[in-house]
Amino acid sequence: MLAKITAKNQLTLPKSVMTQLGSPDYVDVQTRDGQIVLTPVRIQRADEVRAKLAQLGITSDDVSDALVWARTQAPATAMAAEPSPRYKAAPAKRSKKSA
Repeated sequence: MLAKITAKNQLTLPKSVMTQLGSPDYVDVQTRDGQIVLTPVRIQRADEVRAKLAQLGITSDDVSDALVWARTQAPATAMAAEPSPRYKAAPAKRSKKSA
């Protein structure tokens, strides 16, 4: 497919290409061996992160406590250390079996 580059270096990508890519809002632009390579990128917006934290029931106090905990661990044991029980994942919900 051919796409024209405007005088302002703008490029409109064909709709069929964007549909195949899921119509991303952003693309990473690189050059490789004289070719332009566009890679779709999904930007994680702060509101999405806040919504996910709220969905998981994680408060700003929980994040602060976790940072304090992580910063007090010795570097050699930080990866092997167990977090406080407060930060362990909640048990999975059990489904009710029908009779």
